[in-house]
Amino acid sequence: MKNLDREYHEWLEELKKRIHSAQIKAALSVNHELILLYWGIGRDLQEKQDKLGWGNFVVDSLEKDLRNAFPEMKGLSRRNLFYMKSFFSFYDGQFEKVQQLVAQIPRGHNIHIVSKSRDVKEAEFYLRETLENNWSRDVLQLQMKSNLFSRKGNATTNFQETLPSPNSDLAHQTLKDPYLFDFLTLKKETDEKNIEEQLTKHITQFLLELGTGFAFVGRQKKLEIGEKDYFLDLLFYHTRLRCYVVVELKARSFKPEYAGKLSFYLSAVDDILKSESDNATIGIILCQGKNQIEVEYALKGIKQPIGVAEYQLSKALPEEIKSQLPSVEEIEKELSGPNHPDQQAD
Repeated sequence: MKNLDREYHEWLEELKKRIHSAQIKAALSVNHELILLYWGIGRDLQEKQDKLGWGNFVVDSLEKDLRNAFPEMKGLSRRNLFYMKSFFSFYDGQFEKVQQLVAQIPRGHNIHIVSKSRDVKEAEFYLRETLENNWSRDVLQLQMKSNLFSRKGNATTNFQETLPSPNSDLAHQTLKDPYLFDFLTLKKETDEKNIEEQLTKHITQFLLELGTGFAFVGRQKKLEIGEKDYFLDLLFYHTRLRCYVVVELKARSFKPEYAGKLSFYLSAVDDILKSESDNATIGIILCQGKNQIEVEYALKGIKQPIGVAEYQLSKALPEEIKSQLPSVEEIEKELSGPNHPDQQAD
């Protein structure tokens, strides 16, 4: 009887998965057909107005007649009919290129992408990112507001020289420049320790800004090297790149010596933490400013994969938040205490 119960429950779970899969396929199929319908209606509206000179009054008539004919169908309002026209105009001549992508995400996502993208290239980027990362509409809106399209893959790296293809391209596209840490409640003058604390305190937002694939391992991870203790600012593991990622934070502009120190850390992580199945450890230097030529020279000749990007903090804080921040005296008191074993002046 126990075997029968186990077999039944296993079969039941399998059926649930099959039903769920069928529901998803059915929803995608319906969505695909609706997208084609919306595009077709938008095309007809545009053509009628261009060729026959019909004004916007036709939209009012069309809304009334379609609602009378299909009272149970949503999405036929005057506003949506104008959206269909805009939808057609935006993708006009290039719809076949993005049709499969458009059909796989909800209508609300599509509306936001079309209304906020500057061209089809940018729209295609957000369509692919939405599908790849399974973004909700709120996350999509946040990523578009932060202008991810212009920031992703924009960091300065030596990945082409230090990583095999296609890992080098994937790693390069994983990084951004600049990173936006506007969710932090920091004063203008702050230090690395305070930034680290705030980032780990807001780890969910931090991981969202870093991007898909980053898993947080720890802050101030200790490494014992030559009878001395060294501490990594932030350590991650990237599930897609299958490697450790060391992030070093600097509360000032980039200096060439930062690359040398991080190279030392990456060699240590490869020897101490990296397993045989892991790829080479990657380093990221996040600083508040950088000179492009200076960074390129600093990375030239370094054998470990390193990327350099800027980060931006919130420029304006509400008064109620400012009142909760530590004062200059409190920060100075904290900094005047015993230094961290690896805390050195830059």
